[in-house]
Amino acid sequence: MSVVFNPIGVIRTPHARLEGMPIQPAGARGVRGTIEIRDDLVPGLKDLDGFSHLILIYHLHRATGANLRVVPFMDTEKRGVFATRAPRRPNPIGLSVVRLVGIEGNVLTIEDVDMLDGTPLLDIKPYVDEFDGHAPSDLRTGWLERVRTRVKRERSDDRFR
Repeated sequence: MSVVFNPIGVIRTPHARLEGMPIQPAGARGVRGTIEIRDDLVPGLKDLDGFSHLILIYHLHRATGANLRVVPFMDTEKRGVFATRAPRRPNPIGLSVVRLVGIEGNVLTIEDVDMLDGTPLLDIKPYVDEFDGHAPSDLRTGWLERVRTRVKRERSDDRFR
């Protein structure tokens, strides 16, 4: 079975290189970018301006190959790729929650951008706290619980090149 997606637009950011870019939106607070939506999809932006945050789903277009075991940015030992947010995945799909600053025509201005310039955008969903924001009372964060104090990293390096 084959699944094919067509980008709905492109994400423009100040991050031209993998090295030194934020590894998650939390490390990109206040960093602005834009989304250029395809002209034929502009009607789909109706009513989006009432939301403060968006979930962006995008293709990690510069990721090469997949590794089932990786050393994630926040650790020094190999982990299973599905227990990380590493980009070298069987399906290189990224997800970020960003702040919507404004919409003008087919261009959305956003903040907290952690993706590379030129990233193909696959979908936009409004962030809705009733659906997305309530952390479970029994939330566990796996291996991250043990390494958070040991490794503090907000910028990428060349490990997934």
